[in-house]
Amino acid sequence: MIAVSVNNLSISYNTEAVVSNLNFDIPEASYVAIVGPNGSGKTTLLKTLLGIIKPKTGNISLFGEDINKINPLWLGYVPQIKTLDRSFPATAIELVVSGLNRKWSSFIKKSDLKTAMEALESVGAKSFAREQLANLSGGQLQRVYLARCFVRKPKILLLDEPATGVDLVCETSINKLIENYNKENNATIIMVTHDWSAAYHHTQLVLLINKEQVFFGSPDEAFSDVNLQKTFSHLGHN
Repeated sequence: MIAVSVNNLSISYNTEAVVSNLNFDIPEASYVAIVGPNGSGKTTLLKTLLGIIKPKTGNISLFGEDINKINPLWLGYVPQIKTLDRSFPATAIELVVSGLNRKWSSFIKKSDLKTAMEALESVGAKSFAREQLANLSGGQLQRVYLARCFVRKPKILLLDEPATGVDLVCETSINKLIENYNKENNATIIMVTHDWSAAYHHTQLVLLINKEQVFFGSPDEAFSDVNLQKTFSHLGHN
């Protein structure tokens, strides 16, 4: 089954085109990397897949359903660490429970607490469940956000630079957690990344974009000299 189908998609902010001419189909349970330079439209595409941004033209369907009509529980999202407000007065377990119920609550049911704690344990974050978000390191916070995403068992997982801002050991661990979730839950993973090595070794498909689609296919073909030059070269710098 095709998990994500994108047809003739163009996205704009006001009248400025951000990314255009996107056409690709992602099979269910695939692990896909979106790769491109800064400002190429990667995060914008991710937010459009989430339904946060409306496309200018084209359409998106998830498992054959129009994106505007799907069950929102099908989707899980992990944002970039650098965009998060760590001063928000909440603990790790409260953040995970908010993902389970899609809202903040002053009272946590025992069943929700158990489910959230299991999710934290699955990502190696159980030991700091009661810590304030402000006290967590970048790697710890990213694990908590993964737990918040995993807790509802989404069918499609959207990740925006999940390993940016963490050390190499933590990055390797986070990549393994995502890979395991993909295999164990038959889930479709779509990951924005700057890490070519992670994209090459962990994913089955790569979407190269730079304001428009450059290539969509296997990592071996995606990371050829020709495709990388098309994706990352600048006008006048051939």
